[in-house]
Amino acid sequence: MTYRAIWNGSVVAEASDEAVKRVEGNIYFPPEAVNREFLEHSPSRTQCYWKGTASYFHVADGDAVARDAAFSYAKPWPLARKIRDYVSFWRGVKVEHV
Repeated sequence: MTYRAIWNGSVVAEASDEAVKRVEGNIYFPPEAVNREFLEHSPSRTQCYWKGTASYFHVADGDAVARDAAFSYAKPWPLARKIRDYVSFWRGVKVEHV
């Protein structure tokens, strides 16, 4: 079984059950499982008290753009080190278990 992140009919990320990480109800895809051509850097940042600073990406496919719909922790705090550079999706990007 695998997880897929889908936006506008395109597969943005895909990884096996064993490769993904689950944290606080979110699925995090390993960096190599993400199709980076769909991601555009965003200036948005947020701070989590135990994970650290999240960086955001817009997910774009043609004219369809989901703003700040992907996020990642490049330098997470020690308790969240297992998700370093992993990417999670929300805001309209569908994550499905297939």
